[in-house]
Amino acid sequence: MSKKSEPAPSGPPLKHGRCPRCGKAFTYTTIANHKPFPFCSARCREVDLGNWLAGRYSIPGEPLPPEPPAEHDHEGT
Repeated sequence: MSKKSEPAPSGPPLKHGRCPRCGKAFTYTTIANHKPFPFCSARCREVDLGNWLAGRYSIPGEPLPPEPPAEHDHEGT
């Protein structure tokens, strides 16, 4: 009985990740080669960015002091 030898994997070894937005598991070789890292896809990356820009996420911390009222540059008002 002879055992078949498996070919050696070519290229860098695969690494495993899990998308922080949708939870999908994905594989990648390097972060540089997986452009949407740490997300599984460009769509998940863009949805996450949109959530930040819309103010749906926040980082806990001390509240900011109120901003002074803006001065108007109109003459006579």
